[in-house]
This record gives sequence, C-alpha cells and structure tokens, in this order.
Amino acid sequence: MSGPYLIRGSVSLPEAELMWRFSRSSGPGGQHVNTSDSQVELRFDLARTEALPEVWKQRALAKLAGRLVDGVVTVRASEHRSQWRNREAAAVRLAALLAEATAPPPKPRRPTRIPRGINERRLREKKQRSDTKRGRTGRDWG
Repeated sequence: MSGPYLIRGSVSLPEAELMWRFSRSSGPGGQHVNTSDSQVELRFDLARTEALPEVWKQRALAKLAGRLVDGVVTVRASEHRSQWRNREAAAVRLAALLAEATAPPPKPRRPTRIPRGINERRLREKKQRSDTKRGRTGRDWG
C-alpha cells in the first residue's frame, strides 16, 4: 500500500488494525483469473479500535450500524485485475466511508422569512402575465 490513509485531520487508518482477505475475483482475466486471488476484502474493527477519538467512534457506530457485523466494517474491491490496485481501492473506500461516518452533523437550519419585496415582485409579475394572456382572447376580433 502507498502509506497511511487519512480519515480527517491527523487521524489515519492504522495498518496494524486492518485485516485483509484475498479470494478469486469474478469477471475477465483469461487464464490468469483461475490462479490469482485478486479480490480484496478489508475488515476494520470499529468497535475495538483505539485509533479514532471516542466521539468519532460513537458517531461512526451509530451511522454504520446497518453495515456492521459484531462491530466490524467490511469493504470489498474487485474492480481491478491486480490485487495491489484492489488493495488500494479498498483502503481508499474504507477511509472515505469512515470520514463520512465520523463527520459532525450539519448545523440546524434557521428558518428565515421571505422578504416582502420578493413576494410583491412575484405577485406583480403574475398579474402582468395574467393581463398578457387575457389580452389574447378573441373577444374583439370580430
């Protein structure tokens, strides 16, 4: 792999906590496909990790609850023919998944009122359009 994968800020995926598994991938590959284990399954124990701050860990556990099996998140990659590129893809995908899951919730929206001028302009334009269409009727055409 090409080094540590940053989640956000200075927090990165620790290599020691990543569990790799390789298997034969489906799809094209010719004679080579029957002998190489190019599909990659990357597992990360989110429940027991010490690499994430506690707040981030709780946030990620809540957001990824549907994807977790015993607190472990799994990512598969098999889109490339080489195992190395699939390893890169899986690690990047896991880092992106954790970055999204640990992101703070968005600020709540403060409701604002529509300015009076905007509403008046809308009604004025609506009235002009109505007058234009009313002027098209064939009442005065004979």
